[in-house]
Amino acid sequence: QVQLVESGGGLVQAGDSLRLSCTLSGRTFSDYAMGWFRQAPGKERAIVAAISGRGYVTYVADSVKGRFTISRDNAKNTVYLQMNSLKPEDTAVYYCAADETVSNVKRISGVEVWGQGTLVTVSS
Repeated sequence: QVQLVESGGGLVQAGDSLRLSCTLSGRTFSDYAMGWFRQAPGKERAIVAAISGRGYVTYVADSVKGRFTISRDNAKNTVYLQMNSLKPEDTAVYYCAADETVSNVKRISGVEVWGQGTLVTVSS
């Protein structure tokens, strides 16, 4: 059974940086494309970034492009979301996601496995 465990959320001030981590267990990590979604209060869950199994293909949503970076360390079974220049509108619960392909993991309906979510709060 595949499980995802996120960490790294918290309360920061606008302009600060934060790095989220998500560790996969139960299967071979490099077999999975990984993604990060976020859901702000009263809004739908939306894709933030995604990365292929070997890390060769990445996707970053326009709303965070230039500020957020996704990466992975297959030796540690971990995917990261580096978030810089945080803004209050980045406040959300951030969810890690896994599926076989980048195209699937970018879509809510395509995700095979979800993490439990980690809260990021950015104060102004």
